Amino acid sequence: MDGVSVDVVKDGSAKRVLEGVTLSVAPGKVHALMGPNGSGKSTLLYAVAGHPDYRVAGGRISMDGEELLGLAPEERALKGLLLGFQNPVEVPGVRLSALVLVSHNKRVGAGRALLEARDPKFLARMREVAASLGLSSDFLNRDVNVGFSGGERKRAELLQAMLLGPRYVLLDEPDSGLDVDGVRIVAQSVKDMASAGAGVLLVTHYSRILRYVVPDEVTLLVDGRIAGRGGPELAESVEREGYASLRGRS
Repeated sequence: MDGVSVDVVKDGSAKRVLEGVTLSVAPGKVHALMGPNGSGKSTLLYAVAGHPDYRVAGGRISMDGEELLGLAPEERALKGLLLGFQNPVEVPGVRLSALVLVSHNKRVGAGRALLEARDPKFLARMREVAASLGLSSDFLNRDVNVGFSGGERKRAELLQAMLLGPRYVLLDEPDSGLDVDGVRIVAQSVKDMASAGAGVLLVTHYSRILRYVVPDEVTLLVDGRIAGRGGPELAESVEREGYASLRGRS
């Protein structure tokens, strides 16, 4: 993305949240986007994914040279973009396994047979990935996020990301609310996706997850603007000094 400015539209009025943000995510690499609460991290992800309430007022957003602005969210998803939400919503009446299966079949072009097409290898892979995330096979038959704990919701998001094979993954604070074991599972999943060739934009405001997955690049976002760029040492600096010292630099 290059020089991206974003307005959040609510009740007919628009508020500028991001101003002139430029960053890139390379295939097979992990880019950590850090910043305090309210800095615009989630806004950036929603704008990239095409959420209608997050209007790009300037700049360009492209994926492997292809312009994304003007494409509907589902079109961006089919091209290989996946957004993992910070607070995934409940979807009563839809089993997690059915959601993943339909999404997979849609990506591979199964036509109208989105639920009927059941590749045994994919179903076995679904159970395998679920187990790696600490989720039982019974969990796959539960309604999406209904009665899930916070950690289970995060793992369900990662399950989808790992099975659907996106080219780029946007993860919005996948470590929030998790205990240390949960953070380690998330970190290993991020490393596995990057090793498989996906570019990962990992949003967080704590550096603890970066102790388990070392990012290739770190960008700091403060008050809607880029306040710093660097490597893992930048995250360590934030851990020592906090975000308050960065305000006003942008």
